Amino acid sequence: MKTHKATSKRYKLTRTGKIIKRTAGQNHFNSRESGKVGRNKKSDVIASTTLNRVMGTNLPNN
Repeated sequence: MKTHKATSKRYKLTRTGKIIKRTAGQNHFNSRESGKVGRNKKSDVIASTTLNRVMGTNLPNN
């Protein structure tokens, strides 16, 4: 089974098997956000368990 390349570029797999993704909503309209929200958007997020199950099919060899 082949790896879905668009998915592999958006998500990274850690050594323990967790999936890391970028925080959503940081492309534009960020000047109106408070500083706390802006800082939180710059950090990566560990994906949910539901997303982990889906990524198992899209990233089989990682």
